[in-house]
Amino acid sequence: MPPSLIDSHVHIDHQSFECDLQDVLHSARHVNVIAQVVPAISKKLWPRLKLLCDAHDDLFACYGLHPCFCDEHSLHDVQKLSHWIARERPVAVGECGLDYYYSGANKALQQKLFSAQLALAREFDLPVVIHANKAVEDVIRMIRASGHSCGVVHSFNGSTQQAHKLIDLGYKLSFGGACTFDRATRLRRLIAELPLTAILLETDAPDQPDTEHNGQRNQPAWLLNVWQNLSQLRAESPEEVAIATTRNAIELFRLPLAIDDPCVA
Repeated sequence: MPPSLIDSHVHIDHQSFECDLQDVLHSARHVNVIAQVVPAISKKLWPRLKLLCDAHDDLFACYGLHPCFCDEHSLHDVQKLSHWIARERPVAVGECGLDYYYSGANKALQQKLFSAQLALAREFDLPVVIHANKAVEDVIRMIRASGHSCGVVHSFNGSTQQAHKLIDLGYKLSFGGACTFDRATRLRRLIAELPLTAILLETDAPDQPDTEHNGQRNQPAWLLNVWQNLSQLRAESPEEVAIATTRNAIELFRLPLAIDDPCVA
């Protein structure tokens, strides 16, 4: 049996899983993925995410407004998000953040929505799940200005200097399929050097599959490949990497799992 792992960022509520959801969940549990953190991307999908996570004890919801879907959102939705968080008590606010990848990105609206969600995270004492694509410096600047100091930047692909700035601000960094590709030399070098206390594992399924499954629909069971590949980059043993990243996720999201439980440690 593989060691206990936690998928810290997976969109298991995505419509691509509708036809075989039970099989996908069974496959993840079979390889000892003991929990999945499921961030929202759009307000219209919050109810579906709630129903799914309510039905499965190992799925944990986050609610937020994703920067890539800001065309669907307005500042009025922040109040709706506040009511939703107060009622549902998720494990984090998110997925939120900044994405400047496309030239037509509405940076002003993205920044306003991100700032508002950082404020909600402070108000409700919750971590933040952050998306940062071609925008890491602005994310760092806005985190620092917000005074918030608890969260994770998922699928991190910034510089070593940016990584340490985020860690110094109290944030963790999660890594998925991208780190399994040999050509990702800069990312793999970064992962080798970071403190293990700052690292989480993720799949971001159904996106970003690992090198073994490149071109396929990603799934949380393949977190095993992420762990195995990432462990090869570290000085610690694979078992130590599994234990540490699982503990990191439990502590960050305050998951109702005992860190000293035999299945975790």
